[in-house]
Amino acid sequence: MADNTDSRESAPRETTIIHETRSGGAGWVIALVLILALIAGVWFLTQRNRSQVARDNAVTAAANNVGEAARDVGNAAQDAANNSSK
Repeated sequence: MADNTDSRESAPRETTIIHETRSGGAGWVIALVLILALIAGVWFLTQRNRSQVARDNAVTAAANNVGEAARDVGNAAQDAANNSSK
């Protein structure tokens, strides 16, 4: 009888390593949009505040003008009363 021997040689396996890197492009775009929205919001609020201050100053100036006009009318009435009694 003949001896049958199986001889198998195993070849070394090759290993492939895949490195995946994520691109941060979308993240940067979102960050840029958020920063621009924040800047626009701050600008809007400062402009609104300036408008409110201008409105308040205009009302104050108008009130001062009304007060001065009332004082002038009062002085004129006093002068008229003084002149009519003479």
